[in-house]
Amino acid sequence: MSERAPLRERKQQRAREQIVAAAFELFAERGFAAVTVTDIAERAEVGRTTFFRYFGDKQEVVFADEEAVVEGVTGRHRELPPVTDLAGAVAQMRVVAVELCRELTADGEHFRAHERLVRDNPELRDRAARKFARLGERLRATLLERGASAEVAVLAPQIALACYAAGSALADGDPDVLAGAVDAAFGRLSELGGQVGG
Repeated sequence: MSERAPLRERKQQRAREQIVAAAFELFAERGFAAVTVTDIAERAEVGRTTFFRYFGDKQEVVFADEEAVVEGVTGRHRELPPVTDLAGAVAQMRVVAVELCRELTADGEHFRAHERLVRDNPELRDRAARKFARLGERLRATLLERGASAEVAVLAPQIALACYAAGSALADGDPDVLAGAVDAAFGRLSELGGQVGG
């Protein structure tokens, strides 16, 4: 019995990966709007029922790693020592954001494909914005749990998300420069007269 659970998990992971790979191939070939769930299921060689076991719609496939990203960021932040001042909180978020960039760009080809899809499709841009709003809310809650004031808990994540957005815009979809561009955006904060870019 104990040997079957890992096998089942591996099969489920393989099925998810097949669906994601098939979807990204099709999006590259035909464009996001022209691809249906049936197309993805057929290319992945799974049934529609299997597709819907893992994803609610084709948008979810584009953001297949969303929960892992949110959990990873908040988990890494929780591992750092608690800070309650704004400069300290933003400095920690800088470390977490740069680590996240390196993770997101580990597979440069997938990162480029994902960025193109989001850039070219308004519904995916909207979904990405909601994802970042959710991440900001999770970080706010984490800061509050760790003793930060309400002001610091709101400001620090929003500053961090703005630096990520600025760095991402400057990187223009290039995985090789994203981490450096985001780090540089945080660094420019020091020009505003604070200590956060330090």
